Amino acid sequence: MLTIRREEPDDAEAVARVHVHGWQAGYAGFMPDEVLGRLNVVAWAQRRRDVGTADPEHPFTTLLGEVDGLVVGFTTFGPYRRNQDRDDLDPAVGEVLALYVEPAFWGDGTAAALLDAARVGLSERGWTGYRLWVLADNKRARRFCERVGLSPDGERSTYQVPLAGGRGPVGLVELRYAGRLDG
Repeated sequence: MLTIRREEPDDAEAVARVHVHGWQAGYAGFMPDEVLGRLNVVAWAQRRRDVGTADPEHPFTTLLGEVDGLVVGFTTFGPYRRNQDRDDLDPAVGEVLALYVEPAFWGDGTAAALLDAARVGLSERGWTGYRLWVLADNKRARRFCERVGLSPDGERSTYQVPLAGGRGPVGLVELRYAGRLDG
């Protein structure tokens, strides 16, 4: 049975594991293999600790989905980042910054339960609308968004994926989806 709880400092490695596995399985075929192959759970966990995502005063909240004590998914939400900049926040609208689930739990309702919990958290902060960004080539995630009532709002961005060896980054198109929280 899935339980949902708030992230704590000791959860950084478990969250990073889900994040890395989600990228490796979800982005295979359109994210460069060299990028997916060099993802490092320990480094991503340290980045979470450095950013302080588990701090209750952090502007973003991360909720974890657990099954039998194992973290199988997470979602992060908070104020909308203008130009996807964590230092330029729009207090008028919420955002789901991340929603990742271990591939073995795809399609079992974990992602929908985590998104529902994020929407409750966003509503509790007073927002009536929210947004999230999805890579255009991530057809599975786009279908999920549309199934849960989100729609592309016409905004696009390019996510720059750095490559090794001093080569220029690869640009992947992102689409912004939007949804309502008030009904």
